[in-house]
Amino acid sequence: MKKLFYSIALTFLITLSHNSLAQQEGWLTGKVSDEKGEDLGFVNVAVLSSTDAVVTGAIAEMDGSFRIKTPAKGSYKLKLSGLGYLPLVSEVFQVSGPDFSHDFGKLQVKPDVKTLKEVTIQTMRPTITNDAEKMVVSVEGTGLAQGSTAYEVLEKSPGVWIDQDGNITLNGKPGVQVMINGKQSYLSGKQLQNLLQGMSAENLKDLEIITNPSSRYDAEGASGIININLKKNESFGMNGNVYAGFQYNRFSSYNTGFDLNHKAGKWSTTAGMDFSRRQNFRDMEMERIFNDPAGRSFFDQVGIEERKRVNPTLRLGTDYDINERHSVGFMSNLYYNANEGIFNTESDLRRPVAADSRQISATNEHESTYRNGTFNLHYNGKLDTLGTTFSADIDYARITDETDFVFKNRQYVLGTNDLVSQEHLTSHNPTGYDILSGKVDFTKKLGKDGKLELGAKASHVVSDNELLFYEVSDGREVLDPRRTSHFIYKENILAGYANYSNKLSDTWKIMAGLRAERTSSNGNSITLDDITKRDYLDLFPSLFLQQKVSDNYQVSYKYSRRINRPYYGQLNPFIFYLDPYTWSQGYPNLKPQYTNSFEITQTLKERYNLMAGYSITTDFIGEVPTYNSEDNTTVFSQRNIENYKNLYATLVAPVRISGKWEMNNTATLAYQRYSKEVNAQDVVNDEVLFYIQSNQNIQLPKSIRMELNAGFQGPAVYGLYEIDSQWWLDAGLKRTFMDDRLTLALNATDIFKTRELKVKTVQDGNLNAIDQYQGTQSIRINLRYNYARGKEFESKRRNTNLEEINRTGN
Repeated sequence: MKKLFYSIALTFLITLSHNSLAQQEGWLTGKVSDEKGEDLGFVNVAVLSSTDAVVTGAIAEMDGSFRIKTPAKGSYKLKLSGLGYLPLVSEVFQVSGPDFSHDFGKLQVKPDVKTLKEVTIQTMRPTITNDAEKMVVSVEGTGLAQGSTAYEVLEKSPGVWIDQDGNITLNGKPGVQVMINGKQSYLSGKQLQNLLQGMSAENLKDLEIITNPSSRYDAEGASGIININLKKNESFGMNGNVYAGFQYNRFSSYNTGFDLNHKAGKWSTTAGMDFSRRQNFRDMEMERIFNDPAGRSFFDQVGIEERKRVNPTLRLGTDYDINERHSVGFMSNLYYNANEGIFNTESDLRRPVAADSRQISATNEHESTYRNGTFNLHYNGKLDTLGTTFSADIDYARITDETDFVFKNRQYVLGTNDLVSQEHLTSHNPTGYDILSGKVDFTKKLGKDGKLELGAKASHVVSDNELLFYEVSDGREVLDPRRTSHFIYKENILAGYANYSNKLSDTWKIMAGLRAERTSSNGNSITLDDITKRDYLDLFPSLFLQQKVSDNYQVSYKYSRRINRPYYGQLNPFIFYLDPYTWSQGYPNLKPQYTNSFEITQTLKERYNLMAGYSITTDFIGEVPTYNSEDNTTVFSQRNIENYKNLYATLVAPVRISGKWEMNNTATLAYQRYSKEVNAQDVVNDEVLFYIQSNQNIQLPKSIRMELNAGFQGPAVYGLYEIDSQWWLDAGLKRTFMDDRLTLALNATDIFKTRELKVKTVQDGNLNAIDQYQGTQSIRINLRYNYARGKEFESKRRNTNLEEINRTGN
């Protein structure tokens, strides 16, 4: 009530103030509307002298009203102008003195038919563009993006493949660093998966795929960087949108949200919120064959998992232009994920002795609450008119993940109803991350074409992970100290880089850099009273040469050295219970992996790209299953595989069939080779991978756009696993109404239900194979309304150079 009272009082005082001023000074007032009589905001209203010189003016408010202080005595006229409308000039009026006031009433402007015709020409813009350093995949405005999550859009990007655990492979190479608005995410596969699944694709602008990053980027990411750029407010005035969608994939899901942007004067502010309730499922079949002295054992399992998650997210940001050269800003992103699910499995364990064979019925339930808050303060400055810039960022992230599990298992003698044992277990797993980082970047132009970039960064990470495991007996939970653990991991990274680029001649350009990163870490297993410390300094050189053979043909030569440090959860020595015969466990002594990459890119007519590369990774981090013959259990854990070699060629070939049909095609051919010593023997897992994807954009009559996404992935390998081939087809239709303000999209994903993941590994004659389907077949409908009248107002834009380096890490 106090806030309401203060608001009313403030409004009253402002009104009194305005009335008081109105008694002393004259005002020119009125209201702007379109030909339909609807209010039209953000229109330029100029007061012209008899010589048509602008004397004063204003910008119409959102409701079309304007109020201009009366100029000096003389003859004047009003001129109204707005993008998409014909100028309107009033009759000449006479100002008799400073107290002269005049209400022009409602002024109607007419649409510029010529401009509107130009706007509605149905041309196709490319969804994939390339430059010397990166490939840009446009997301904003595409039909397949509507109703999707950022995770699903990433899955459809050229050369990208994601496994069931959220691990990303790019051009056949694992170890991708995912960034958001140029900021490192610091998240593991599953946590990153949760974040992207809770992020609506409605808010994405584009994806930048950088296969060979320069030294100004963090060295993390062995196969390169995928930078997810969110939409920015580029227009003065008020604009925004609201959307809602529905999905069916055996279960019903929905999502809704809005974005609101305001840009006036030196301020640019944005706010957005998304809310989704998504349900999904997973069908799974598992087969294991174990060899031990007593003979062969067979483990067959079928299961179905049902999951439901609720994801509200909130984005807030503001930027302030101190002057033409300096700006400061703040942004925050808040993500919340409430996730619950149930996983029912039926398993048959057939042992050499029939009496020892078992049938296991297991029910695993979980409830988790995931919170992710990221905050950024940034400064951007242009220090002179020659291109010298300086930027500074401070980032803080607080991430918590609390998961409760309930395990209920019953074991029977196989083929009978004789109950052998039953158990009821629960666990509580709270995890917290505190991440603080700061960086500065400096750029100076040297000579006519040279540029020097210098920068430094420091980050501090604390991961606190606890697992409390209980056995339930007679309704009481009893702590199980064998499975209970507490692990705290701390990591500090200090980095600095220098990057130099220049034009050597009309034919050659060079960019060379060196980045140094010192890592200090401390992994403290409080339960085991064991501390693992690391302290190492690494140098990461990068070299980029570009040769302009002709105006239509360029060749780029790239080299870089990069690192992938273990995810924080992979270092945790906890034993995570999956079922009575399946466990997963972290490994504190896991070492980082290092990759040396070489790549040659040929670009023809600035459209077609052929990338050929070779990379070798030492101490590759991959999952290794270990079988225990004493109790027939299998433990899955991350280990360092000796090396991984990848030889690949990727072709990006957009083809314009007509002005209304655009194809974006990507094909990858790669040789993958993993090697590891197992039981004093070298184990080699290799495969020739073929991957092709085609995106079709077709403009149909009546302003309907159709989009098709088809792909095929041949047999592949990942670590010690073999992956079967799969193919898929997605389709989308999009139609706009109300002068493109309202958009209706209908999408069908995995139309033929073919995205089934089949993986297996054989070690010492022991087979582990799993087939699973993640419920990707779905039908979606999405409705979006854009309020963008701020774009109808022409005024001074924010400095472009500053906008380019804002929150990009450059």
